[in-house]
Amino acid sequence: MRAHLGDQLVVESPATGIARRDGEIVGLHHEDGTPPYDVRWSDTEQVSLVFPGPDAHIHHIGHGTPPSDHIGHGTPPSGHEASQASGAVSGAAPAFGAPEFAAPAAGDIGRRVAVERRRRGLSREETAGRARMSPDYLAYLEEHPADPTLATLVRLADALGTTVAVLRGRGADLPPGQGHALLHPHLRDLGPQECRALLATHGVGRVAVTAPDGRPAVVPVNYEIVDDAIAFRTTPGSVPAAAVGTDVAFEVDHLDEALSQGWSVLAVGPARAVTNPDAARRLAGGAYGEPWAGGERELWVSIRPTRLTGRRITPGP
Repeated sequence: MRAHLGDQLVVESPATGIARRDGEIVGLHHEDGTPPYDVRWSDTEQVSLVFPGPDAHIHHIGHGTPPSDHIGHGTPPSGHEASQASGAVSGAAPAFGAPEFAAPAAGDIGRRVAVERRRRGLSREETAGRARMSPDYLAYLEEHPADPTLATLVRLADALGTTVAVLRGRGADLPPGQGHALLHPHLRDLGPQECRALLATHGVGRVAVTAPDGRPAVVPVNYEIVDDAIAFRTTPGSVPAAAVGTDVAFEVDHLDEALSQGWSVLAVGPARAVTNPDAARRLAGGAYGEPWAGGERELWVSIRPTRLTGRRITPGP
């Protein structure tokens, strides 16, 4: 398959029930006009990176070539489209000094495909061969946000010995920790400096206190890191406010269900109320956002850790 800028890519497969779709080729990645292509779809006006499959053909526009050029002639299919490539938000300007288009991060489906592939000890080439697709397309799927067709997912699930539901994230709404454990997990302790760095990356943590009724309680709070102290705001008389004047534990964690790995950090130290009006105003003025729970929360509580510990689970060697 070869194309020129301005040609039309047409995708239609009555046998699989996929409706006809067409778009203008607005970008070439190879000088000889072979796939993949950047396509602006006529139905959405969005531009996607496309690896045409056997249900696609090129309609040449004024280049003196045949009106259509189907994939075939004994060559294996190269996969299906990877939709929703990176694009600019309407009206938004790129950050100063940054490239106008940044490479997008991997999507959820691609990460699940990569995890299942590694669990079975398969290379991309082996997996692509089993799924009857291009290794380049599999690499794109694993490394970028994409929306592969159902037929592509069926072939991938069969190649990986799993199901389409698993690749689509079945159980994503279940409580954390329901995913498969790593085959060879590596658990290591984190040093204080790494714990501080991880604390600064999040905005929601859990504080363990003795509630006003004398019972232990663990409650989530929005927090900030200010001068190496953990600060959160709450309402006087609430459960989080019971932390004032006591030693408390504060925990933050991050779990990646798709990769079955993550980390947790525990900070222990005295909590005090921020009573200085200027200090409270500075905290309010520098807050990243409003508390998720809403309402008036005028009491700022500061926890200065005397002990920081943490652990991280990653794949072993």
